[in-house]
Amino acid sequence: MGEETWHQARLIPTSGINGADEQERRATSALLAVMSSVREFGRVLTQPLGAPAGPLETYIEVPFQLGERRLYPDGLVRARRGQKQWTALVEVKTGVNELSAEQLEAYLDIAREQDFDAVITISNEIPAVAGLHPTKVDKRKLKRVALHHWSWSMVLAEAVLQKEHRGVADQDQAWILGELIRYLEHPRSGALQFDDMGRSWVTTREAVASGTLRNGDKCAPEVAARFDALLRFVSLQLGRKLGDDVTPALSRKELAEPALRSQALVQSMCANGTMQGAINIPNAVGSLVVTADLRASLVTCHVDIAAPREGRPTTRVNWLVRQLRHAPDTARIEAFAMHARGAGTAELLRVVREQPTVLIEDPKKELRAFRVAMGMPLGTKRGRGRGSFIESIENAINAFYGNIVQDLRAWTATPPRLREAPVQPEEPAALTSTALSSQDGVESGEPAVRLTAEGEGRPAQVLTSVSPDPAQSGIDGAPVPEPDVRPTSLG
Repeated sequence: MGEETWHQARLIPTSGINGADEQERRATSALLAVMSSVREFGRVLTQPLGAPAGPLETYIEVPFQLGERRLYPDGLVRARRGQKQWTALVEVKTGVNELSAEQLEAYLDIAREQDFDAVITISNEIPAVAGLHPTKVDKRKLKRVALHHWSWSMVLAEAVLQKEHRGVADQDQAWILGELIRYLEHPRSGALQFDDMGRSWVTTREAVASGTLRNGDKCAPEVAARFDALLRFVSLQLGRKLGDDVTPALSRKELAEPALRSQALVQSMCANGTMQGAINIPNAVGSLVVTADLRASLVTCHVDIAAPREGRPTTRVNWLVRQLRHAPDTARIEAFAMHARGAGTAELLRVVREQPTVLIEDPKKELRAFRVAMGMPLGTKRGRGRGSFIESIENAINAFYGNIVQDLRAWTATPPRLREAPVQPEEPAALTSTALSSQDGVESGEPAVRLTAEGEGRPAQVLTSVSPDPAQSGIDGAPVPEPDVRPTSLG
């Protein structure tokens, strides 16, 4: 047998996994062990839950007595710092297994009796809104104990961000975190990707296409929730590649009341046959908006960018076109004029590159904003694979960001420059003279100074100069003759 058939020894092996129970036990032990070993990774997961910044203690299958029942939560995490202690129970599901409300409520009761702080659930279920738990439990049990949820996609994304971008101080700990990443990325680990639009997908899609979907249909809210979960999953995947936190863009009302977001999506599907969402990417010119048109089988991504506040309209269009060097010719550009209502002008990028004036409806009106959009075919299949809805959304977002959004920069005004004082020309030294004949207003035989004295019966006097005699010009110590003052009548 050749060496190519040998299996490399791994810290967390994927071989020997038999059944869902073994899969969950191994995933739980691997994750909790790495959280306690790699301090930066454990801290980034537990800090948002209120845990102190102390070392983590982690355990698996800790037994507790609840009434006459003996229960074994999958894990326990404890953080201590000084006099402060924080403890949470952990429940883990892998593969397609879903969390059970009855089991979670029992663990919440245990946590309340033991004076623990929280219960953490980990599964492949992705909630539509951050902070929203995918399983509904009795709210009365949440008065003293918090309930948190991590999806395996989120855990994997945080691990990659910590190792590849934020960094781990110790090299051995970085290698350990890399082994966890390798394990979670393996198909046999049970940490699956988002690969299903739910049981109601086909029914809802057909109802939208035929125009028979109504707000009261029970199938529509499930599809709306899966669509938002898909956007969260794509955001996590894109964040792993960019090394930054990419999150879905939701309003404050939608974050406070997730039902409002679901209602808006259902109404949009009923009225227009579309579902729309947006993701926020750090330092991008704007939110990346995704619109899935179920009737036209088209997914469109667009981003809005403010136009420069100076220059002619043509100059502003050229400013945008220069940045779209990697954009396909089929991209669409829309221009919106200042104080104009309704839709603006629109044209394909290949036309705008040759003739920027096609976007200018009125040269006298200033352009205030542009919209760059790109459309791609939308898949209809429920799961993954060629022609699936999930992969068409993923491919559209990644292509639009890579070809367009990452090249766009917001316009900034040029700072004012200091005005330079004009330089006065200097008179050549060869033309400068101190002789009396070179002074302004002094000419040979003309009076140099006129003194007019006005008095009682006294005539004015004029001071006249005598042409200098070269022999008596005062050169070489010769005396200079006194000026001749003669009385002159004013009449």
